Amino acid sequence: MITGRPEQRDGQDHLVLDRTFAAPIEDVWAALTESERLGRWFCTWTGDPETGRVEVTWAFEDDAPVETYVIEECAAPHHLRVRNLHDDAGQVWILDARLREEGDRTVLTFAQALTGDHPVSDVGPGWEFYLDRLVDSVRTGQVSSLEWSGYEAMSAEYAAAFGGAAKA
Repeated sequence: MITGRPEQRDGQDHLVLDRTFAAPIEDVWAALTESERLGRWFCTWTGDPETGRVEVTWAFEDDAPVETYVIEECAAPHHLRVRNLHDDAGQVWILDARLREEGDRTVLTFAQALTGDHPVSDVGPGWEFYLDRLVDSVRTGQVSSLEWSGYEAMSAEYAAAFGGAAKA
């Protein structure tokens, strides 16, 4: 069962997913922003974030592509918004992570603007996988051991939930 949902933000379609952590907000923020911690579930980065740009290396994708990401907003430990630089506007990914505390838990609301050439039936299952890896890595303090197997089955549900032709 998918957890992502379509949502309008500032007149633009987004894919939005939530995850809840039995961890302090600062711990989840570190897992989203510190290169070593991010590398446990998604990617690593190099460079100086104070410049507003970092080089991201995908850790769990074929060919481990490297891309420049622009930090559009960083308000620790509550909000991070980034986008990659790409000559093709259809290949730009705008990612938004918002954290909030609810009692002794931290809730992440993650969103990707649906602006590109990639079908949400591919992107949705991918974010389900990566965000589950994030939860696993925060819980264990280790590199996530979750495997991709089974996530591809969510493609049809995403296509149906987003009208069948949504792009991300």
